[in-house]
Amino acid sequence: MTMHVQPKLAFWSDNEPLECVSTLPEAPDVVTFTFQAPSGALFYYQPGQFLTLELPLPDGVIYRTYTISSSPSRPMSLSITVKAQNASIGTRWMLNNLQAGMRLRAIGPSGSFSYLNYPARKHLFISAGSGITPMMSMATNMYDSGRDPDIVFINCARRPSEIIFRDRLEHMASRSTGIELAWVVEGTDRYRPWAGFKGMFNQLILGIVAADYLEREVFCCGPEPFMQTVREALVGLGFDMDHYHQESFSAPLPETGVVPEGVTLDEEGKAEIEFATSGISTECHETETLLGAARAAGLVIPSGCTFGVCGTCKIRKLEGQVHMVHNGGITDDDIEAGYVLACCSNPIGKVRIEA
Repeated sequence: MTMHVQPKLAFWSDNEPLECVSTLPEAPDVVTFTFQAPSGALFYYQPGQFLTLELPLPDGVIYRTYTISSSPSRPMSLSITVKAQNASIGTRWMLNNLQAGMRLRAIGPSGSFSYLNYPARKHLFISAGSGITPMMSMATNMYDSGRDPDIVFINCARRPSEIIFRDRLEHMASRSTGIELAWVVEGTDRYRPWAGFKGMFNQLILGIVAADYLEREVFCCGPEPFMQTVREALVGLGFDMDHYHQESFSAPLPETGVVPEGVTLDEEGKAEIEFATSGISTECHETETLLGAARAAGLVIPSGCTFGVCGTCKIRKLEGQVHMVHNGGITDDDIEAGYVLACCSNPIGKVRIEA
């Protein structure tokens, strides 16, 4: 009798590049890129997490952070869905150049924006534009469990033709009693009747679509002005914001990341940074970040968002003090272990880092 041995499962890590295996247009200037591991390894991550890709542009390597739009319940491949804006550099390069067979270095997965970290029975997903990507990952993971979830899914777009994943989400909702969809658009497409909501997200739409919003765990992703509107709507309705979670790779509002009381950086104060791995030392002002000083010295520290969210620029501090004001891109355990984020850490005096 022939014995069939089950192969040992191996999971991808960012020591291995990703190979692009397909591209799929989703909406105007929106493309889904699907990757596999060249080794055949499977993918494991939390739905809602993100990756930082190293993009080989003609003028040099740049790093861009994208949410994973696929679900870990489908582990043979990993997808990101990107939207190019007018000023996009990295994303525009991907749309114009990235094809099946090309390989990219990736860092991650990272991030804590996942329903798995906030157990709840009922969920409310609110997104705008490409902010739908982590919601798609989370909704797919719940759907694939085989049990009916309890999701109210609100997505806002400029017009119906720009709703990303509309067909896929409507297909899942047609096969589940636990996914309620609501599309909100600013305007309609010519010669295409629209029976959904028209206008901007507001408290009235929230009350109509999710009358039990006070009982739901809320996840929000989109441009910062949109998320501010959502926060203000929920606060005005008496929502307990301990049950509100958001993800964004846009710069935070000015009032976030305020220098703590009692800490003042001296604009004239000098600092010295030693990059231990490369053997380079440089002088700079205390108001310069470790990332900025590294770039000025000709060193490349991988970075994504550059304001303390994505965690791509995490490095170990070996000696000295820094002043770090981050926006959630590093954990307390990492800080305790000596790590800092180069993009939002200012050197004080003499500092030695592992770079």
